[in-house]
Amino acid sequence: MTFAINGKFTSQPVTGVQRVAYELTRAMQMRALPGDELEVFMPQNAIEPGALLARQRRFPWLRGTLWEQITLPIAARGMTLLNLCNTNPLFKRAQVVMVHDMAIYDVPQGFSRKFRLWYRVCFACLRRTRPLILTVSEFSKTRICHHLKIDESRVTVVTPGADHLDRVTSNPAVLSRLGLAKDTYCVIVGSIDPRKNLQRALEAIGKLGHLTGIKFVIVGGRNPRIFNSADDGQPAFSKQVLWAGFVSDGELKSLYENAGCLVFPSLYEGFGLPPLEAMYCGCPVIASSRTSIPEACGDAAMYCDAMSADDIAAKISKMMGDAELRERHRTKGLLHAREFRWECSAQKVLEILYGHTGERLPDLTPRASVS
Repeated sequence: MTFAINGKFTSQPVTGVQRVAYELTRAMQMRALPGDELEVFMPQNAIEPGALLARQRRFPWLRGTLWEQITLPIAARGMTLLNLCNTNPLFKRAQVVMVHDMAIYDVPQGFSRKFRLWYRVCFACLRRTRPLILTVSEFSKTRICHHLKIDESRVTVVTPGADHLDRVTSNPAVLSRLGLAKDTYCVIVGSIDPRKNLQRALEAIGKLGHLTGIKFVIVGGRNPRIFNSADDGQPAFSKQVLWAGFVSDGELKSLYENAGCLVFPSLYEGFGLPPLEAMYCGCPVIASSRTSIPEACGDAAMYCDAMSADDIAAKISKMMGDAELRERHRTKGLLHAREFRWECSAQKVLEILYGHTGERLPDLTPRASVS
């Protein structure tokens, strides 16, 4: 076996970075030819869905960063190691590393001092070890070359897919639980990360009292700096806001399918997967015009000034007040999102891997079935 995949991500909860790693790994394994299988080297504490990946090998010594820095390079001796979640063993030769963004440099206030220091050490080593670098957008490629002083020829863009949602079964029970009706609410993906700009989105909602029949469903971790301590989890200033907390993939898909729109006012994204996922489910999108988000959304989104609560509110009012406008964005979003497929991303990575090592390049075109 020539290649191995760094499976540290299989022990972590699935957010955007882990989603990309899981879906790329799954798609590459499905496209690999006999004799070219890509094994995933996992820690012992792997969890679903990563723990369900095919062709896995588990190594029980150590966990977390120590597993990645000590156990993994020993296990992957003589192999090219594919790392899909920003970090990699610092002293391993023959590696390919996917770096999703340069947020620790561009928006350092969003991270702890310890986290910033560790990632800066990891990224500084990329200049010395000179692996091939993958990233998820042209925006991130530009920032990587700028901050790490790396020539652009060493960085290749591999955009994520959205068709993993085909495997997700909608769970409409979430609509009943939250008391929602189709096309009468907006979804906001929020978290404690200040880059997600949840505070400004809530300020915008405070300006939309005239939309009396519209609810705003916030999905994600609760932010103690924004929400009060009431047991119902509601913001103190608005009865229109429903706090959904963490939801399953099936619940999120159902929320997207029935929403009037997704509001995504993020200040910084390496790619911006949530608006693409929403489009794939037929949900109109209002998105920030900053960083990589226009790359992900193309001309299928309505863009807002993420720094202006007034503009966010105006765009929500416009979208939710015009059924024909929502339908046009649904149609454009569906067409746009279906251009992003994991099999295409996987094929590009496999071609890069074989080209990087100088080994034979397998025929990666889909083969017709023989009856």
